[in-house]
Amino acid sequence: DSDFGRYILNSLLIVAGAIVGNIVACSMAAYAFARLKFPLRRMWFAIMLGTMMLPIHVVIVPQYIVYAQLDWINTYWPLIVPKLLATDAFFVFLMVQFIRGLPRELDDAARIDGCGHLGIFLRIIMPLAMPAVATTAIFTFIWTWNDFFSQLIFLTDPDMYTVPVALRSFVDATSRTPWGPVFAMSVVSIA
Repeated sequence: DSDFGRYILNSLLIVAGAIVGNIVACSMAAYAFARLKFPLRRMWFAIMLGTMMLPIHVVIVPQYIVYAQLDWINTYWPLIVPKLLATDAFFVFLMVQFIRGLPRELDDAARIDGCGHLGIFLRIIMPLAMPAVATTAIFTFIWTWNDFFSQLIFLTDPDMYTVPVALRSFVDATSRTPWGPVFAMSVVSIA
């Protein structure tokens, strides 16, 4: 009985937050790993890469406990805030590799002109890294829009559902599923 437009707006809100979070946080972390010298940089980078091998099923219970203690269950925060903390190691790795391919002479020239790390990052690295940023935005959109598992775990109120969870809620286990509306909503969500 709910309005499918609301589910689309919920999905768009989560996707927009995830895209902004991944672009900002992952690009800053990538700049730090690619250009800054700090103690144990290689070890931290290896640990970050190691997190890519952890399946979500391993970390979902501890995440749920933490988010329940923060009273974030049935809010959009568990789906957006981790993106602001550069938790998607794949995108950090992608941007690190791209930034490492940019000549360091550009950084030196910017330093001579008076730029600090923030100026180099915003004025030199980010404009040149637009292909990696676009790739991050596209993949984040697709993966977040199609995410079913984490949205099902953290969102319990039907008015908070996103498109994948809402589509699944229309399928009835007693085989009384209204297939016409389900297929129409599937086509709209794909479009």
